[in-house]
Amino acid sequence: MKYLLLLFGIISLLVAGGGCDCNSEKGLLQGDVTIGPISPVAMSGEKPDINCNVYEARKIIIYNEKGNSLIQQVDIICVSEENRAYYQIWLEPGIYIVDINYVGIDRSSDVPETVAIKSGTITQLNIDIDTGIR
Repeated sequence: MKYLLLLFGIISLLVAGGGCDCNSEKGLLQGDVTIGPISPVAMSGEKPDINCNVYEARKIIIYNEKGNSLIQQVDIICVSEENRAYYQIWLEPGIYIVDINYVGIDRSSDVPETVAIKSGTITQLNIDIDTGIR
């Protein structure tokens, strides 16, 4: 019984994280994501509501400094009530290349982009995706 209680206590500490701030050595890469146009007839300056499915098909891609090794594919988080989308990922300090997975004829002048991640800091990289629809 003692061993069972001891084992339960150890497991509880591991599950709770023991007060560990596991991201304290990492840096946060984040940014807003915009996409458009979504239809061939859009009025200039008009910002239409965009279905979250449009964002879900796209990913933010993180490569190593040389761009030859995939580190992570990051989902774009869509907040439909706010008509807003963003991404975020905790990364070890270092140099990374950020890009998008190109869907159809998507393009962006914002990526690929080289970013430096520093411990305990936030690096902001907003990405505007042009769908090419005209």
